Amino acid sequence: RAQHGSRRRRGRVSAQHDLARSHSQPIDGQEQRAEGLREAVHEAAQRADRAFGAFGQVESERSASRTIGFLGVFVVAGIFLLLFLSFRSTRNALLIMVNLPLALIGGVVAVFFGSGVLSIASLVGFITLFGIATRNGIMMVSHYEHLRTHEGASFDEAVVRGSIERLSPVLMTALCAGLALIPLVIAGGETGNELQAPMGVVILGGLLSATALNMLVVPALYARFARPRTDLAATREPV
Repeated sequence: RAQHGSRRRRGRVSAQHDLARSHSQPIDGQEQRAEGLREAVHEAAQRADRAFGAFGQVESERSASRTIGFLGVFVVAGIFLLLFLSFRSTRNALLIMVNLPLALIGGVVAVFFGSGVLSIASLVGFITLFGIATRNGIMMVSHYEHLRTHEGASFDEAVVRGSIERLSPVLMTALCAGLALIPLVIAGGETGNELQAPMGVVILGGLLSATALNMLVVPALYARFARPRTDLAATREPV
């Protein structure tokens, strides 16, 4: 439903067209409607030999979407830099960041079966999700390294034992965060919750997929790419 209004001030005519859009609605469709309205008014202004300028919420949200996209890239780069500085290893940093696509899977599926649209609130949810999901990989890889370095465990023992010992902390962390998000998801259709609900849906879906796949993918990749060269040489020697 659209609402219209206009006023005249100091020789200028100001018109407002409200497309009644919420934060959880798609951006692309609203931009198409706004673009069509903008072109029609611009043609009318040219015929009347008048100047025309367009401003409003759609313009602001288009700019906000670009800003969030750029910030998302910087967030991922910042996460990698912090992990590299902490572990002093590009390999371990990349192994931890495997959780990002694992979380992305659940977030995309949650959006698809939820509102079905990618809004600004959903984009903010994805950026928040990346920071939360990284914690799972940190807990796993750091414990592997601790067992090998400080407790003298062999590589295979560190992977098996570390995965078992970190299973409960990873599950409890995800469960507590997920329970805190359930009220936001349940109240998604209520007035005033248009921004929080899409964020909650994305984060909750991403936590589910990242937690479930983290216990399988991260240990497998660590066992494949982090094995010491001496162990690899020993396994390749003929019996």
